[in-house]
Amino acid sequence: MTSLTDAGQEVYERAKRVLNDIDEIENFAIESKGEQRGVLSIGTTHTQARYVLPDIIRQFADKFPLIDLELHQGTSEQIDELVREKRVNCVIASGLNTFNNELLQIPIYRWSRVAIVPKSHPLAKDKRNINLEILSKHSLVTYIFSIQGQSSFLQAFESEGLTPRIAFTARDADIIKTYVRKGMGVGIVASIAIEPNDLNDLFVIDIRKLFPELTTWIGIPQSMITRTYLIDFISLLSSHLKKDDIAKIFDLDYRDEYLNKIKDLPVPEKYLFNE
Repeated sequence: MTSLTDAGQEVYERAKRVLNDIDEIENFAIESKGEQRGVLSIGTTHTQARYVLPDIIRQFADKFPLIDLELHQGTSEQIDELVREKRVNCVIASGLNTFNNELLQIPIYRWSRVAIVPKSHPLAKDKRNINLEILSKHSLVTYIFSIQGQSSFLQAFESEGLTPRIAFTARDADIIKTYVRKGMGVGIVASIAIEPNDLNDLFVIDIRKLFPELTTWIGIPQSMITRTYLIDFISLLSSHLKKDDIAKIFDLDYRDEYLNKIKDLPVPEKYLFNE
């Protein structure tokens, strides 16, 4: 197996960009004829793919049956690579990111963490308000930490001079819940990952006050040509935004104005387990 020279790699990268631009132009030409065809390729994390997107994608597919959908699930680092390789035309992620100059970012909702324990666990019976000191005395089961900067989860403990006892980490909230049920420790997951059936054997503890809120956003490549179906997809994810405002983001004459307008609007909170 041989590798490309530096010059060859540059030619390869430029060729990929040219082919991507050709696809964009072809899809735009199809849409300008009133035909809604194309591909919506989404890069996202397990939490979004598993708990947020199923209903959204179902609604989208019903409205745009001729649009092919591709869902690329991965870590923040893997999504970053997909963006740089232009293998996705839409990213849904949370928290820290490294694509600030490559993507137009639209906030879609806020979320918080919850703690989960078996109903027989001492914390399920403890009537005191849970704090970081109490959590630090228990083994914790939570998400794998990103390498793209320090986790706000760890920073919260450090700010109190505490060191959490991390027993187990995973990318998948379902795996975390499984190991919590096996007695591995106190689970820390996104509130949106709690489903009604989980409440049969797990006790959910509200810890919103202990850790910073996180914002999930949708990112669109700066160079992407406007698509009616993409505007509709963003609208399905962002119930607090008007379609006309979303459309303006794709217009270079109005982009900065409307991005600032959107970012100044209150972002709704998703906190599902008690709804």
